[in-house]
Amino acid sequence: MTDRTWAYEGYRPAEERLRESLCTLGNGCFATRGALPECAADDVHYPGTYAAGCYNRLTSEVAGRRVENEDLVNLPNWLPLRFRVPGGPWLTPDATAVLDHRQTLHLDSGLLERRTRYALGEGRVLSLRQQRLVHMRDPHLAALRTEFTTEDRTGELEVEAWLDGAVGNAGVPRYRDLDGRHLTHVHTGTAVPGTVWLRCRTRTSDIRIGMAARLTARAPVTDAHEPSRAVQRTTLSLAPGSTATVDKTVALHTSHDPAISDPLQAAVDRVSAAPDFDGLLATHRIAWNQLWRRAELDVPGEAGVILRLHLFHVLQTLSPHTADLDVGVPARGLHGEAYRGHVFWDELFVLPYLNLHFPEVSRGLLHYRHRRLDRARAAARDTGRRGAQYPWQSGSDGREETQRLHLNPRSGRWLPDHTHLQHHVGSAIAYNVWQYCEASGDAEFLHTKGAEMVLQIARFWADSATWDESLGRHRIRGVVGPDEYHDAYPGAERPGLDDNAYTNVTAAWVLTRALELLRTLPEPRCRELVERIALDDGEPDRWEEVSRTLHVPFHDGIISQFEGYGDLAELDWDGYRERHDDIRRLDRLLEAEGDSVNRYKASKQADALMLGYLFSPSELQRLFRRLGHRLEEETWQRTVDHYLARTSHGSTLSGLVHGWVLARCRRAEAWQYCQEALRGDVADLQGGTTGEGIHLGAMAGTLDLVQRGLPGLETRGGALWLDPVPLPELSSYGFSLRYRGHWGIRLRLASGQVEITVPQSGLPPIEIALPDRTTGMRPGETCRLLLTDDHGP
Repeated sequence: MTDRTWAYEGYRPAEERLRESLCTLGNGCFATRGALPECAADDVHYPGTYAAGCYNRLTSEVAGRRVENEDLVNLPNWLPLRFRVPGGPWLTPDATAVLDHRQTLHLDSGLLERRTRYALGEGRVLSLRQQRLVHMRDPHLAALRTEFTTEDRTGELEVEAWLDGAVGNAGVPRYRDLDGRHLTHVHTGTAVPGTVWLRCRTRTSDIRIGMAARLTARAPVTDAHEPSRAVQRTTLSLAPGSTATVDKTVALHTSHDPAISDPLQAAVDRVSAAPDFDGLLATHRIAWNQLWRRAELDVPGEAGVILRLHLFHVLQTLSPHTADLDVGVPARGLHGEAYRGHVFWDELFVLPYLNLHFPEVSRGLLHYRHRRLDRARAAARDTGRRGAQYPWQSGSDGREETQRLHLNPRSGRWLPDHTHLQHHVGSAIAYNVWQYCEASGDAEFLHTKGAEMVLQIARFWADSATWDESLGRHRIRGVVGPDEYHDAYPGAERPGLDDNAYTNVTAAWVLTRALELLRTLPEPRCRELVERIALDDGEPDRWEEVSRTLHVPFHDGIISQFEGYGDLAELDWDGYRERHDDIRRLDRLLEAEGDSVNRYKASKQADALMLGYLFSPSELQRLFRRLGHRLEEETWQRTVDHYLARTSHGSTLSGLVHGWVLARCRRAEAWQYCQEALRGDVADLQGGTTGEGIHLGAMAGTLDLVQRGLPGLETRGGALWLDPVPLPELSSYGFSLRYRGHWGIRLRLASGQVEITVPQSGLPPIEIALPDRTTGMRPGETCRLLLTDDHGP
């Protein structure tokens, strides 16, 4: 592998699902897994194509209950292309001897290349080279070029390609008890000779899908139609050493696409007008080159290679095309069916990176949340509160999509799922609004849609807080924190916990930002907004009070994850590690043994420590002071030590957050957790989950670790703040960013200094703030600033 490629050598069936996820190609509108085109979906292979925002809702019978789920739909499969010697079996790596096999993902050009040599018997060998792209310039096109070469003798080769509408959602084994038949009314036909089409629709959301394919070869192409399949065939004559090429060009449209009336006609027209493969590849490369220039990243060594792969997957899941769509951040990318394609809080880890490179994409993703504000307000009203209660899992229309049952694969039992009580997703949305506006300078968004969301989320938190006379504090009860292991008190009949520290502190932050908005909005706009949301005269005073009096529990001199956490039992961590190879999903292990993780001081992932991820040390101290607490460095260090020793890291986000927090604490273990975050998907550390879809938040978070975490980069108060944390394992690195209209600002950190270059433009100077000084930089200037190392141990 190089920093430009990601490659796999040899054919290994056990690794296929992982490779398919990591070799997925997409363009922000749709993506296709890196499955081999000659292989059908089975226990080894899983071809899948997913369009952003294309959901369907079905009801299934599970454990004697009717369960409704909305899923990101596996669309008709455009990949199939198989081949054989006339009269022989179709060649696949599972049924035919494979002499060589190599799969290479070309990151710089968004091209998936595959080379395979099949042994045909009697000394005959067929060499195959395939190149695949999902077009980054035209987000409705994809193409597959297949080159066949016989190494020994003249012969014929039958080739069959098709569009397959007989697909369902079956990519996640633990979901297979659920109905996955999302497509209906599948029809096929021929547009013109050499071009076939397929149309269908989703069963309940009634999204119409149109797909058309053009097959080009040096031999005649015939069309045929089977139930749910549009088939094309050709027979090639192969001479030793010569190559025969078959190109398959595909167009995909859905009724969600703007500026079309008929998805099928749009697909037929688009594929008919598409250039040949070479022409498509040329414009595809240009589009990818433009993306890489905007997201320039220079990190040496293996870490740099993995970061580039992560960046590749972020860019093809959330590209500039995404800005025009009504979609959120799918937690598992467009790479598989895990989490049913839902939108969680992962944008909290994604948007901070996008803000400084593709702010128009961030804005589009925030529009997704604003369009669902009315649904969030309705959810709050249903619980007797004002404001906006955003769902933990979201899909098409903003209703709560969190399943109420989940399967424990270890015990085989379906169990209640209470994660819908993670109301802190609202704080994440408000945080992203604020971060986006600070980085982009987009006052128009902040003063309109952004302000409306922040104020409604603040209103929800103020209405959720109840006064406890004995404590002299406000409390937020009955929630679940980011940890997710703890969803109730031991033996409690009702789910939920009281005063989750992360929830309460971030709620106080949202209330504080809402008050700041009311003070700083232009007076005419403030009056409009107050009228629009019917803000009572007394509400700001209540927000002020709650923002200063929310209860933050402590025990033994550290921040308690929630009220009562200190009373839980200690777990025999060493014993569990001796008995089990992997304890990341400790909750499943304990439940299978008839126990409950709710009884123990044990976390799945960072919870209270997430505060150190969101806020710099100085801002976190200010927040605690506002809440009436002094957060000494020693208290924070003890808090970090406590939870670090009691976390199983059952989420790919956990290593990222711990690495980030430890780096700021100048801890020697920081790089260990940074590496775990880097390797989470590429090494499939969660034990088979990457094959069901990448973990987009963790991938984007590792990029942001280099962009903001290690440099201590903040965008606040109209300035770029830098407070770098040197790590010996990453002593030199550089990146570019876009800040308040300035394109291509370059930063390089090395040898105790930072070099900053601001490209020439007509924009005003940028203010750069370090802990000990501030300097202004005009466009066209380069400056080198020496860094002071005053971090504690």
